[in-house]
Amino acid sequence: MAVALTCAVGTLHAATDADIDKSFFPYKNAVPTATGVTAGTVINKGNFANFEAVLDPGLQRHLQAGAVEITVGKTTSFDINKSYVDATRENAGKVKLGAKPGELVGYVAGRPFPEEPDAKDPRAGEKLAWNFRYGMNWGDGLAISPFYWKYRNMDSGKVERNILFNFHFIKYTHRLNQAPTPEISPNPSKLYRATYVNVQEPQDVKNTQLLIQRYEDDLKQDDAYLYLGFQRRVRRLSTGQTTDAFLGSDIMIEDFEGYNGRISDMNWKYKGTVNMLMPFYHHNDMKLSDEYKEPDGYKYVAFGGQGGCFPDITWQLRKVHVVESSPVDPNHPVSRRVHYMDAQTSAMSQTLVYDRKGDLWKIFMLGMTHPDSHLAQNKDSGIVLFDAFSMIDVQAKHCTTGQFKGQADAKMVPVNLFSVQNMRGGN
Repeated sequence: MAVALTCAVGTLHAATDADIDKSFFPYKNAVPTATGVTAGTVINKGNFANFEAVLDPGLQRHLQAGAVEITVGKTTSFDINKSYVDATRENAGKVKLGAKPGELVGYVAGRPFPEEPDAKDPRAGEKLAWNFRYGMNWGDGLAISPFYWKYRNMDSGKVERNILFNFHFIKYTHRLNQAPTPEISPNPSKLYRATYVNVQEPQDVKNTQLLIQRYEDDLKQDDAYLYLGFQRRVRRLSTGQTTDAFLGSDIMIEDFEGYNGRISDMNWKYKGTVNMLMPFYHHNDMKLSDEYKEPDGYKYVAFGGQGGCFPDITWQLRKVHVVESSPVDPNHPVSRRVHYMDAQTSAMSQTLVYDRKGDLWKIFMLGMTHPDSHLAQNKDSGIVLFDAFSMIDVQAKHCTTGQFKGQADAKMVPVNLFSVQNMRGGN
């Protein structure tokens, strides 16, 4: 039975067990269907108009232009870590929004708002944003090592630059699947999570480092630091620099993971729930690239299509929440983003970015693999495992692509890695 709660934003209803099951296991009894959309269907310039109902406008644009064709894969369940689901059940009805965006009351662990979003709720989009923030993105700690980026001219197909990174992610609080739980202590600054990036190649940017520290209090500005090897010093990044092109790529720091900013920096609107084709797949079942040779035999997702800007993967028909975010700051370079959030995982695996004039500027595709069809150490982790990305600047006809080797290994994300002192040490 649902329990009514009175709070700063009115009367809310706690999610029932049925709500939670629907949230985490949407394909338990049936998978989404759409006319003609079956595993093995190839969608291209010649037939894309038959599938417009299940394609986002960005993908439609490229299919119509003949820039890419996609193949439909079988819809499969991406079951989330059991501890996370159990925590959601245990804490259902204890979480509520504060008086203004960025305030959340009573959150402990799990999915804050597992109930179906309500179109009549003016803050439904904000609740989905909190589900994204406190999702199982990377679990409690994960390394992408190595992480290959390519800067590409979409017209000529020329690769203009290659950069080799290591990315590392850690959560300090609300931890469920890596020791220590439920939090890392001491944590005097009351951080929620941190991201640490180190450039390995090429030589001109080698040992460039980025550190982002996000606070538990969403109303507190992130701390972001950049270390440039040739300057041999750490400097703090201003808020505006997180919306600059990162190392000359097509992606901003704020674009990472679909959205890498504070809830309070955006106005959030829920635009509806639909069945759509999304870049979800099983890594080991794909035709993978032989370009890079890893000692353990691991192979990366290949890229193709115009300019090599599109991951060579299959696309699943999935239940999706559509959320629009628009910046509070009128000077922000983006007017709005449309996020296609996978309902089961809360991952923002497709995002359309619009410039200040309101024109489509960039398309972000974030390929998601099932962790059981990947490296052995990721099996049974129940985490949301990002596997490939492409950020396409449709105005400049340019893209930046990324190929991941995500490893859920606590030994690769020690706490001391995520400190300014570590950056100064040049590690």
